[in-house]
Amino acid sequence: MDRFRTISYLKSGNEIQRRAHEAIAELNLFRDLAGYNPVLCGTVPIAIDVAGSDLDVIMEVHDFGRYMDEIKQRYGNLEGFRMRERTVKGVPSVIANFRFRSFDFELFAQPVPVEEQDAYRHMLIEHHVLKSHPHVRQEIIRLKENGWKTEPAFARVLGLTGDPYDEPLAYGVRSGIVRP
Repeated sequence: MDRFRTISYLKSGNEIQRRAHEAIAELNLFRDLAGYNPVLCGTVPIAIDVAGSDLDVIMEVHDFGRYMDEIKQRYGNLEGFRMRERTVKGVPSVIANFRFRSFDFELFAQPVPVEEQDAYRHMLIEHHVLKSHPHVRQEIIRLKENGWKTEPAFARVLGLTGDPYDEPLAYGVRSGIVRP
């Protein structure tokens, strides 16, 4: 979905989305990191955020050394900055966190096109579910306010059993929302 490839849609969204747009724009994050194809994912873009929801930005990165130096230079002075390397589902990843203008940011980088990363695919599926079944939005938010993570909340509402991260992806493939 091209809608999520930029952050311009946030400008006409709810209060949190507008504030998120301002914070991201003030950081020049999407412009400065354009070479990594940044995409804002998670709950804020689809308006199911709750208190404490962060701004998740995913990126495609192949040179972790250069990327880590750039992230440290740009955001290393911000509150709570930390960066770590880890393997996620067998894929090397770099995760950076910091706080800016009352938002917790998480920058997530993998050597995988953003359209193929789980966070993006989950968001497309969740967006589709919310558009085609608008009555589930409040139940998702209620579950999240009670401590549920987003993917398990959607799995529960959709009646999916098994791994709450893999089953929504399989649902999305079966439904033609995302490609295998």
